[in-house]
Amino acid sequence: MGTQLRIAITAATVLLLAGNVIGQQSGQGSQSSPPSRSGGAAQAGSSTRDTKSATTASLSSADEKFIKEAAEGGMAEVQLGKLAATNASNAQVKQFGQRMVDDHSKANMQLMELARQKNVTLPSDSKGKHASEYDKLSKLTGERFDKEYVHLMVDDHKKDVSEFKKASSSAKDADIRSFAMQTLPTLEQHLSTIERLSQSVSGATSTSGTSPRGTGATGTSGTGSGTGTGTGGSGSPRPGSPGPTNQGPVPGAGTSGPPDPGSPAPGGER
Repeated sequence: MGTQLRIAITAATVLLLAGNVIGQQSGQGSQSSPPSRSGGAAQAGSSTRDTKSATTASLSSADEKFIKEAAEGGMAEVQLGKLAATNASNAQVKQFGQRMVDDHSKANMQLMELARQKNVTLPSDSKGKHASEYDKLSKLTGERFDKEYVHLMVDDHKKDVSEFKKASSSAKDADIRSFAMQTLPTLEQHLSTIERLSQSVSGATSTSGTSPRGTGATGTSGTGSGTGTGTGGSGSPRPGSPGPTNQGPVPGAGTSGPPDPGSPAPGGER
């Protein structure tokens, strides 16, 4: 009887100890380890990339194209404006060129900030058409530069006004629509100014290319009666009448000296 009791007590003790060990192992297994620093950083970086990707993806191809073309055109306007300030001969053209530098530099800064927000990489300099236009104008000065520069500015601003009007109403991104609406009035002022200046420069160029015609006697000389043509030598002009304006011989005319007092005067008079 005593032996059986001891065996029962021993078995109960073994079962109790085994249950405690199993309970401790189960508790340790249920505990979760804290996230590592590297894991958190990786998750944060992934979140940032996802945000940027979503921002870029939100721009339509037309909106992104508008931003890039506006930036490139704005840089070209600044570069050409600086050129006009030095190469132009017309004071108004110089003044307009400086205005291009001021206004488009301001607009370019706003556009750069907008592109940064939308994660769009803008061109760093002018290329293609804009570069060739600058190269052409950089070789001109004076009135030739004035005429070519003003003509180019009229064409460029007509295109700019059209593109910004379109973007101000049809751009899918609200920030791009706002930028286009804010910039459009300035571009319209530029176009109005350069169109008036174009008329002024064109008029000055056409006027400077002509010379007034002489009103004095040309190819005829006075005779005793005023009816001679001076084809073979002219007589002395009648007292009180203006003499011929050409001091040298008229091409194709004779070069003989004054007529003999005894010879008959041209026209039948003696």
